[in-house]
Amino acid sequence: MKRLSGPVFTGLFFLYLFQAPVYGHHSGAPYDANTQITLEGEVVDWSWRNPHTSLQLKVTGTDGKAVVWIIEGTSPNILVRQGWKRTSLNPGDKVQITVHPLRDGKPGGSLLGAVLVDGAVLGATPGSSGRSLSAGDSGGAKE
Repeated sequence: MKRLSGPVFTGLFFLYLFQAPVYGHHSGAPYDANTQITLEGEVVDWSWRNPHTSLQLKVTGTDGKAVVWIIEGTSPNILVRQGWKRTSLNPGDKVQITVHPLRDGKPGGSLLGAVLVDGAVLGATPGSSGRSLSAGDSGGAKE
């Protein structure tokens, strides 16, 4: 057993040293990139963490029922370059959020931009301004 420990250790060391990088990133396929909706609601939670920020937004539908939307944002690093801060959203804030919704119709989406409590308009992706908000109504969401 002692004879194998040196070569085994050496082999494992080189496997570790020369391993191919693994990019653990998921696809944007769950989101309908051809559709943008604007949600008006109350911030329940705002998670400012890598690899993605996450927002829980309570939206009241036309039926009067509140639904919590789970919205995935980009990394904090990208949002900072767009003017965001960790404190841009706080629980209880009333905001407008523009998203690409989930394809399966569940209450969730990919963050595109926001109109904050103070009226600031922020984009969420490089080169965006967040000014793509539009009017209409879709069960608590504006299309």
